[in-house]
Amino acid sequence: MKIGFIGLGNMGAPMAANLAAAGHQVTGFDTAAPAPAGVTLAASATEAVSGADVVFTMLPNGQILRDVAGQIIPAMQQGAVLCDCSTVDVDSARAVAQAARAAGLGALDAPVSGGTGGAQAGTLTFMVGGAEADFATVQPLFAVMGQKAVHCGDSGAGQAAKICNNMILGVTMIATCEAFALADKLGLDRQKMFDVVSTSSGYSWSMNAYCPAPGVGPVSPADNGYKPGFAAELMLKDLGLSQQAAESVGAQTPMGALAHQQYDDFVTREDGRGQDFSAMLPRFTARNG
Repeated sequence: MKIGFIGLGNMGAPMAANLAAAGHQVTGFDTAAPAPAGVTLAASATEAVSGADVVFTMLPNGQILRDVAGQIIPAMQQGAVLCDCSTVDVDSARAVAQAARAAGLGALDAPVSGGTGGAQAGTLTFMVGGAEADFATVQPLFAVMGQKAVHCGDSGAGQAAKICNNMILGVTMIATCEAFALADKLGLDRQKMFDVVSTSSGYSWSMNAYCPAPGVGPVSPADNGYKPGFAAELMLKDLGLSQQAAESVGAQTPMGALAHQQYDDFVTREDGRGQDFSAMLPRFTARNG
């Protein structure tokens, strides 16, 4: 299959490389990043999408997605599918899908979970919104880049699922870090804490698979000086999207709002930028009272 890929950063590059390694003809474009292995680098976004059967985008935010979509939709061939894997607001996802369909294209919003490690290993989870037929077209490519793709509903449903998922993740990571900090002050050994909680009612992905305490549980960014697998500023972005979405539909998300405030403090007023989102643990252990 002929594929265009716009956005070859930390996530997009390994995703595009995995598609190329699977035998697909991949042409990519990025304003700064080099081409990953097997990917032909185009001189522009419109050149990258010319003649492509499927075009993937992996971009920083909704406004950039809208801008890029405005450039590439007129350059895409009729019947091609535009599949955005960015994490953006639901309104932007729906607006881009509407513009694509009006131009005779298919459209999917397909944000991912799994971080850079999942992108490199080809074990991402895709949360997908859009038409069933478009999902079926891209499904074999999702299978190359990930371990699971869930069709969540119409356009915007993929972004809705991602926003809700990451709100849970942000809240549970803070609770996990708070619990370890409390355990420290109570004199409880961290390994014993993990042994109990990881097999009890406090079980969570944040504890069991991505433990924020160094040397405890499976290897995680905590064991690498909190160098990001998923950066704190990205969690702040996603929690901001959750609160924007909650406000737009009148939903009450007090824990999500508090998590957003905690990450905002950590990233914008403390030293959290450039650290993993699990670096909340040393933040809490350093605090008293």
